[in-house]
Amino acid sequence: MAHMETIKKTGLIAMVVGIAVVIGLTAWSGWRLVGDAVASVGIGILVVILVRSMTVSVAGIGWQLLFPRKLRPGMWRCILLRFVREGANNLLPFSQVGGDLVGARMLTFSGTSGSLALASVIVDVLVQAVTQLVFALCGLAILIALGGHDGLVWTAAPGFVIAAIGLGGFYWVQRHGGRRLILSALDRLARNQAGFLQTKVDAVYDWLTAIYSNRSNLLVSTGVHFIGWIIGTAEVYAGFAFMGHPVGWAEALVIESLIDAVRGAAFAVPGALGAQEGGLIVLCALFGIPPDQALALSLVKRAADVALGLPGLLVWQVAEGQRLRIIDRAGKPQPEAIDKPSAGL
Repeated sequence: MAHMETIKKTGLIAMVVGIAVVIGLTAWSGWRLVGDAVASVGIGILVVILVRSMTVSVAGIGWQLLFPRKLRPGMWRCILLRFVREGANNLLPFSQVGGDLVGARMLTFSGTSGSLALASVIVDVLVQAVTQLVFALCGLAILIALGGHDGLVWTAAPGFVIAAIGLGGFYWVQRHGGRRLILSALDRLARNQAGFLQTKVDAVYDWLTAIYSNRSNLLVSTGVHFIGWIIGTAEVYAGFAFMGHPVGWAEALVIESLIDAVRGAAFAVPGALGAQEGGLIVLCALFGIPPDQALALSLVKRAADVALGLPGLLVWQVAEGQRLRIIDRAGKPQPEAIDKPSAGL
């Protein structure tokens, strides 16, 4: 319990620091200039929101495709829960993975076992991170092709190497070596419940193995996620087009791919507050875009976060309330669905 309180306090502190950075960067760029740039976007904000809704929906489909066919949730349910995940990650004082756990929990409300829901989210987060890294490498390659940015390329290269190592470690933890480490930690932290916890951890790892063994599902999901990242390029393209400072698709892809990488690196900061704004100022400067317009684009992106995130949070609260009423009427929670993979799934 104390550990959870520490995480919450850390998240709140990070959020406050991020907000302070955003305010400081806006003041440095000029309040009036940033405000005018945001106002110039006009109806373009609706276009950015539409593009964001498309990328989130595509990510939801990518998540759904990871499930064994016989236990696959409905597509619209996964899309809806993907909006919930995004809303919690972007708007609440969690790290940018807290919303993913919320999505896994809500998936159990419709009959999916907790172990399968958690395993699916773990794999989905990894697939999303890997495709994001590939997308960022594509952006870096385009930046090299455009020429004249060797300094940034060499500065960014070590970060990509570290990210690749980190993702490899995340994958390794999901395999048998990681299982032993987790069980050893549980044995020390909760000796009285070690048997129960081991059963749960074993069930999650069994589902992880089942998901990874279905290479076709994994490959299709990876492709869908990558398409989603590419669609997101339209946010940058449309935002600057409506500001009257249009950029080409190549420049838009560089900016979108590398700012996504910055957001991913700042996963411990709620909503990547401050990191997104600073990153956009640096990246947009490469193409002659002034800081006020870079910050305006960031604020437009955050408007999309709010416009799509608030309904997601509302869905979460309504679902939690309905579940509590069901539990009160039944007197106890409903039993879990199939908790272990079986042959033919």
